[in-house]
Amino acid sequence: MKITRNVILDLLPMYLANEVSSETHALIEKYLETDPELAQQAQKQKESLELPVDIPVPLTEEDQIKAYKKSRLQLAIIIVFLAFLLAVILGITLMMFFISA
Repeated sequence: MKITRNVILDLLPMYLANEVSSETHALIEKYLETDPELAQQAQKQKESLELPVDIPVPLTEEDQIKAYKKSRLQLAIIIVFLAFLLAVILGITLMMFFISA
């Protein structure tokens, strides 16, 4: 049985996504060696499918909860620090006021 270009074109998307068996992969590779135009088209499609490395991965619900709890803790620490700083500044200001009065 001769494999036609249309059959290869039908299989090409799955081939580019690496979702074909090793036999199908070898068959498509062999066919692409005989059809340079289709091989070039397949290479262009493959390059356009490659994802950049810096795409963020969606977080699982568990990871989202951990991130939320961590940010809440950080916010609480910042609030406590600012409250302490405000108390110190207010205390120094009051001491200066009473000393000068």
